[in-house]
Amino acid sequence: MEQFSSVKRSKVEILRPQCNLDTVRDGRGGIFTWIPDEPLVEFNMLYFQPGKTRGFHYHPHFIEYSLVVSGSGVLVTREEPEDKESESFIHLSKGICIRTETNVFHTVYAITEMTIIAMLTKRWDHSDPPIVRIDD
Repeated sequence: MEQFSSVKRSKVEILRPQCNLDTVRDGRGGIFTWIPDEPLVEFNMLYFQPGKTRGFHYHPHFIEYSLVVSGSGVLVTREEPEDKESESFIHLSKGICIRTETNVFHTVYAITEMTIIAMLTKRWDHSDPPIVRIDD
C-alpha cells in the first residue's frame, strides 16, 4: 500500500488514499482507503444542485471530512468572512476527500449534481452551534 499523504491549503487538506493494488491487478476493481487523523463520530449524505450553495459558513466545534461520491464542483474558502479577495478553491470530483479544520470559512459550489459524504469529529446535535452562517 502507498503511504498516506495530504496537500495543505489554507486549513483544508486534500487526503490521498491508500490503494490495495492487488485488487486492481486481479480485475476485481479497486479498494481505496482514507485514514483520518482523528476519530469520526457521525457521517451524513449531502446532495447539491448545480448553481446552488448553502452559503459561506464555518463549524466551531468539529473538523469535517468530505468525500465526493458523485458529481463535480468547487470548495471555496476565505481567510476572513467578507474578504472575497482572499478566496481560494479546491476542485471537487468523484473520489476527492478533503479535511476542513474548525472555524474555516467555506462553501461548496456544485457544477453538476453532486453527492458528498460529510464525516464529523463531533456529533452535529452535540455542537452548539453546529454551523455559523456568514452569508448566503
